[in-house]
Amino acid sequence: MTDTEAPATTDDAPRYARLRRFNAIVGVLFVVQVVGILVLGKEVSLPISAGFLSDNPIEIQTPAIPEVVFNIGIAMAVAIFLACAAIDHLLVAGPLRRWYERQLGVRSNYARWVEYTFSSSVMIALITVLVGVRDLGALLAVIGCNSAMILFGLLMERQEKPGGADWSAFWFGSVVGLVPWILFVIYILGAPSVPGFVYVIAVVQFVLFFSFAANMALQYQRIGRWKDYIYGEYAYIVLSLLAKTLLAWLIFGNVLRA
Repeated sequence: MTDTEAPATTDDAPRYARLRRFNAIVGVLFVVQVVGILVLGKEVSLPISAGFLSDNPIEIQTPAIPEVVFNIGIAMAVAIFLACAAIDHLLVAGPLRRWYERQLGVRSNYARWVEYTFSSSVMIALITVLVGVRDLGALLAVIGCNSAMILFGLLMERQEKPGGADWSAFWFGSVVGLVPWILFVIYILGAPSVPGFVYVIAVVQFVLFFSFAANMALQYQRIGRWKDYIYGEYAYIVLSLLAKTLLAWLIFGNVLRA
Protein backbone atom coordinates (compact mmCIF):
# COMPACT_ATOMS: atom_id res chain seq x y z
CA MET A 1 0.00 0.00 0.00
CA THR A 2 1.40 3.39 -0.93
CA ASP A 3 1.43 6.53 1.17
CA THR A 4 -1.45 7.95 -0.85
CA GLU A 5 -3.73 4.99 -0.24
CA ALA A 6 -5.79 4.62 2.90
CA PRO A 7 -7.72 1.52 3.97
CA ALA A 8 -11.48 1.70 4.13
CA THR A 9 -12.85 1.93 7.65
CA THR A 10 -15.68 -0.15 9.08
CA ASP A 11 -17.98 2.87 8.87
CA ASP A 12 -17.24 3.19 5.16
CA ALA A 13 -18.16 -0.42 4.36
CA PRO A 14 -21.95 0.07 3.85
CA ARG A 15 -21.38 3.16 1.71
CA TYR A 16 -18.80 1.40 -0.44
CA ALA A 17 -21.12 -1.60 -0.79
CA ARG A 18 -23.88 0.68 -2.13
CA LEU A 19 -21.42 2.40 -4.47
CA ARG A 20 -20.17 -1.00 -5.65
CA ARG A 21 -23.71 -2.08 -6.51
CA PHE A 22 -24.33 1.21 -8.29
CA ASN A 23 -21.16 0.82 -10.36
CA ALA A 24 -22.16 -2.74 -11.25
CA ILE A 25 -25.64 -1.65 -12.35
CA VAL A 26 -24.24 1.20 -14.45
CA GLY A 27 -21.65 -1.15 -15.97
CA VAL A 28 -24.37 -3.59 -16.98
CA LEU A 29 -26.45 -0.76 -18.46
CA PHE A 30 -23.48 0.20 -20.62
CA VAL A 31 -23.02 -3.42 -21.73
CA VAL A 32 -26.70 -3.61 -22.74
CA GLN A 33 -26.28 -0.43 -24.77
CA VAL A 34 -23.18 -1.78 -26.53
CA VAL A 35 -25.14 -4.85 -27.60
CA GLY A 36 -28.14 -2.74 -28.61
CA ILE A 37 -26.08 -0.40 -30.80
CA LEU A 38 -24.22 -3.24 -32.54
CA VAL A 39 -27.31 -5.39 -33.09
CA LEU A 40 -29.81 -2.69 -34.04
CA GLY A 41 -27.61 -0.13 -35.77
CA LYS A 42 -26.94 -0.17 -39.49
CA GLU A 43 -23.46 0.20 -40.95
CA VAL A 44 -22.59 3.84 -41.54
CA SER A 45 -19.09 5.18 -42.07
CA LEU A 46 -17.71 8.64 -42.71
CA PRO A 47 -14.42 9.37 -44.53
CA ILE A 48 -11.52 11.14 -42.88
CA SER A 49 -9.30 12.95 -45.36
CA ALA A 50 -5.94 14.69 -45.48
CA GLY A 51 -4.44 17.00 -48.06
CA PHE A 52 -0.79 16.13 -48.61
CA LEU A 53 1.77 18.46 -50.19
CA SER A 54 2.83 17.58 -53.69
CA ASP A 55 4.99 20.65 -54.40
CA ASN A 56 6.98 23.40 -52.74
CA PRO A 57 4.67 24.76 -50.00
CA ILE A 58 5.80 28.33 -50.76
CA GLU A 59 4.97 28.11 -54.44
CA ILE A 60 1.81 26.07 -54.25
CA GLN A 61 -1.15 28.02 -55.62
CA THR A 62 -4.07 25.80 -54.72
CA PRO A 63 -4.87 23.70 -51.64
CA ALA A 64 -3.77 20.12 -51.81
CA ILE A 65 -6.53 17.77 -52.97
CA PRO A 66 -7.79 15.83 -49.92
CA GLU A 67 -7.33 12.06 -49.98
CA VAL A 68 -9.37 9.64 -47.91
CA VAL A 69 -7.10 8.19 -45.24
CA PHE A 70 -9.63 5.96 -43.49
CA ASN A 71 -13.32 5.68 -42.68
CA ILE A 72 -14.88 5.93 -39.22
CA GLY A 73 -17.52 3.29 -38.56
CA ILE A 74 -20.12 5.19 -36.54
CA ALA A 75 -21.80 2.22 -34.84
CA MET A 76 -18.46 0.74 -33.82
CA ALA A 77 -17.21 4.07 -32.50
CA VAL A 78 -20.36 4.47 -30.38
CA ALA A 79 -19.95 0.92 -29.09
CA ILE A 80 -16.32 1.63 -28.20
CA PHE A 81 -17.01 4.62 -25.95
CA LEU A 82 -19.86 2.75 -24.27
CA ALA A 83 -17.62 -0.31 -23.80
CA CYS A 84 -14.85 1.81 -22.23
CA ALA A 85 -17.32 2.97 -19.60
CA ALA A 86 -18.67 -0.55 -19.06
CA ILE A 87 -15.17 -1.93 -18.48
CA ASP A 88 -14.32 0.84 -16.01
CA HIS A 89 -17.46 0.46 -13.89
CA LEU A 90 -17.36 -3.33 -13.85
CA LEU A 91 -13.67 -3.37 -12.91
CA VAL A 92 -14.09 -0.99 -9.96
CA ALA A 93 -17.16 -2.95 -8.86
CA GLY A 94 -15.23 -6.22 -9.05
CA PRO A 95 -11.51 -7.00 -9.46
CA LEU A 96 -10.31 -3.46 -8.66
CA ARG A 97 -12.78 -2.87 -5.84
CA ARG A 98 -10.31 -2.66 -2.97
CA TRP A 99 -7.92 -0.40 -4.88
CA TYR A 100 -10.88 1.81 -5.89
CA GLU A 101 -12.06 2.12 -2.30
CA ARG A 102 -8.57 3.02 -1.09
CA GLN A 103 -8.44 5.70 -3.78
CA LEU A 104 -11.79 7.09 -2.70
CA GLY A 105 -10.51 7.16 0.86
CA VAL A 106 -7.92 9.76 -0.16
CA ARG A 107 -10.40 11.61 -2.41
CA SER A 108 -9.27 10.43 -5.82
CA ASN A 109 -10.18 7.99 -8.58
CA TYR A 110 -7.53 7.57 -11.26
CA ALA A 111 -9.57 4.89 -13.04
CA ARG A 112 -12.17 7.52 -13.88
CA TRP A 113 -9.66 9.75 -15.65
CA VAL A 114 -8.10 6.87 -17.58
CA GLU A 115 -11.53 5.81 -18.84
CA TYR A 116 -12.53 9.37 -19.73
CA THR A 117 -9.30 9.84 -21.71
CA PHE A 118 -10.40 7.10 -24.08
CA SER A 119 -14.20 7.27 -23.99
CA SER A 120 -14.62 11.04 -24.15
CA SER A 121 -11.99 11.29 -26.90
CA VAL A 122 -14.03 8.89 -29.04
CA MET A 123 -17.14 10.90 -28.19
CA ILE A 124 -15.54 14.20 -29.17
CA ALA A 125 -14.24 12.61 -32.39
CA LEU A 126 -17.78 11.57 -33.30
CA ILE A 127 -19.15 15.03 -32.59
CA THR A 128 -16.34 16.45 -34.72
CA VAL A 129 -17.27 14.43 -37.80
CA LEU A 130 -20.99 15.05 -37.26
CA VAL A 131 -20.52 18.83 -37.42
CA GLY A 132 -18.66 18.40 -40.70
CA VAL A 133 -14.99 18.39 -39.70
CA ARG A 134 -13.48 15.53 -41.70
CA ASP A 135 -9.83 16.59 -41.86
CA LEU A 136 -7.37 14.22 -40.20
CA GLY A 137 -5.24 17.01 -38.76
CA ALA A 138 -8.21 18.79 -37.22
CA LEU A 139 -9.57 15.51 -35.83
CA LEU A 140 -6.26 14.64 -34.17
CA ALA A 141 -5.98 18.16 -32.73
CA VAL A 142 -9.49 17.90 -31.26
CA ILE A 143 -8.71 14.52 -29.70
CA GLY A 144 -5.42 15.89 -28.34
CA CYS A 145 -7.13 18.88 -26.73
CA ASN A 146 -9.79 16.69 -25.17
CA SER A 147 -7.24 14.19 -23.85
CA ALA A 148 -5.19 17.05 -22.39
CA MET A 149 -8.30 18.36 -20.62
CA ILE A 150 -8.90 14.97 -19.02
CA LEU A 151 -5.27 14.51 -18.02
CA PHE A 152 -5.23 17.98 -16.45
CA GLY A 153 -8.18 16.74 -14.38
CA LEU A 154 -6.15 13.74 -13.26
CA LEU A 155 -3.24 16.04 -12.43
CA MET A 156 -5.52 18.29 -10.39
CA GLU A 157 -6.80 15.35 -8.41
CA ARG A 158 -3.33 13.92 -7.94
CA GLN A 159 -1.60 17.09 -6.79
CA GLU A 160 -4.26 19.19 -5.17
CA LYS A 161 -6.20 18.68 -1.99
CA PRO A 162 -9.53 20.32 -1.24
CA GLY A 163 -8.92 23.86 -0.02
CA GLY A 164 -5.58 24.09 -1.85
CA ALA A 165 -4.77 27.38 -3.54
CA ASP A 166 -3.23 26.20 -6.83
CA TRP A 167 -5.97 25.58 -9.39
CA SER A 168 -3.65 25.86 -12.41
CA ALA A 169 -4.37 22.35 -13.71
CA PHE A 170 -8.13 22.94 -13.44
CA TRP A 171 -8.02 26.18 -15.44
CA PHE A 172 -5.53 24.88 -18.01
CA GLY A 173 -7.79 21.89 -18.57
CA SER A 174 -10.86 24.08 -18.92
CA VAL A 175 -9.14 26.30 -21.50
CA VAL A 176 -7.84 23.49 -23.73
CA GLY A 177 -11.19 21.74 -23.35
CA LEU A 178 -12.93 24.72 -24.94
CA VAL A 179 -10.93 24.50 -28.17
CA PRO A 180 -12.98 21.71 -29.82
CA TRP A 181 -16.23 23.52 -29.00
CA ILE A 182 -14.97 26.74 -30.59
CA LEU A 183 -14.24 24.71 -33.72
CA PHE A 184 -17.74 23.21 -33.62
CA VAL A 185 -19.34 26.64 -33.38
CA ILE A 186 -17.33 27.85 -36.39
CA TYR A 187 -18.39 24.86 -38.50
CA ILE A 188 -22.03 24.94 -37.41
CA LEU A 189 -22.38 28.68 -38.05
CA GLY A 190 -20.58 28.40 -41.37
CA ALA A 191 -22.74 25.57 -42.72
CA PRO A 192 -25.64 26.48 -45.06
CA SER A 193 -27.89 24.07 -43.17
CA VAL A 194 -27.41 21.88 -40.10
CA PRO A 195 -29.67 18.99 -39.05
CA GLY A 196 -31.55 19.70 -35.85
CA PHE A 197 -30.10 16.67 -34.06
CA VAL A 198 -26.58 18.05 -34.56
CA TYR A 199 -27.57 21.23 -32.71
CA VAL A 200 -29.05 19.10 -29.93
CA ILE A 201 -25.92 16.96 -29.64
CA ALA A 202 -23.62 19.99 -29.59
CA VAL A 203 -25.60 21.89 -26.95
CA VAL A 204 -26.38 18.91 -24.70
CA GLN A 205 -22.85 17.53 -24.79
CA PHE A 206 -21.30 20.95 -24.16
CA VAL A 207 -23.44 21.37 -21.04
CA LEU A 208 -22.68 17.85 -19.83
CA PHE A 209 -18.94 17.96 -20.63
CA PHE A 210 -18.47 21.10 -18.57
CA SER A 211 -20.74 19.81 -15.81
CA PHE A 212 -17.85 17.46 -15.01
CA ALA A 213 -15.65 20.50 -14.39
CA ALA A 214 -18.36 22.06 -12.22
CA ASN A 215 -18.59 18.84 -10.22
CA MET A 216 -14.82 18.85 -9.64
CA ALA A 217 -14.89 22.50 -8.57
CA LEU A 218 -17.70 21.81 -6.08
CA GLN A 219 -15.74 18.85 -4.68
CA TYR A 220 -12.60 20.89 -4.16
CA GLN A 221 -14.44 23.84 -2.71
CA ARG A 222 -16.32 21.45 -0.39
CA ILE A 223 -19.62 23.15 -1.15
CA GLY A 224 -22.81 21.67 0.28
CA ARG A 225 -23.17 17.94 -0.24
CA TRP A 226 -19.87 17.92 -2.19
CA LYS A 227 -18.05 18.06 1.15
CA ASP A 228 -18.48 14.30 0.89
CA TYR A 229 -16.19 13.07 -1.90
CA ILE A 230 -18.43 10.03 -2.44
CA TYR A 231 -21.32 12.32 -3.34
CA GLY A 232 -19.17 13.84 -6.08
CA GLU A 233 -18.24 10.32 -7.23
CA TYR A 234 -21.91 9.49 -7.69
CA ALA A 235 -22.31 12.74 -9.62
CA TYR A 236 -19.44 11.77 -11.95
CA ILE A 237 -21.05 8.38 -12.58
CA VAL A 238 -24.49 9.87 -13.31
CA LEU A 239 -23.02 12.55 -15.60
CA SER A 240 -21.04 9.91 -17.47
CA LEU A 241 -24.11 7.73 -17.89
CA LEU A 242 -26.18 10.67 -19.12
CA ALA A 243 -23.56 12.04 -21.53
CA LYS A 244 -22.76 8.68 -23.12
CA THR A 245 -26.33 7.42 -23.25
CA LEU A 246 -27.71 10.61 -24.78
CA LEU A 247 -24.96 10.80 -27.40
CA ALA A 248 -25.27 7.11 -28.27
CA TRP A 249 -29.02 7.14 -28.80
CA LEU A 250 -29.19 10.54 -30.48
CA ILE A 251 -26.71 9.17 -33.01
CA PHE A 252 -28.62 5.90 -33.26
CA GLY A 253 -31.98 7.61 -33.77
CA ASN A 254 -30.72 9.98 -36.45
CA VAL A 255 -27.86 8.12 -38.13
CA LEU A 256 -27.81 4.42 -37.33
CA ARG A 257 -31.45 3.43 -37.16
CA ALA A 258 -32.25 0.93 -39.93
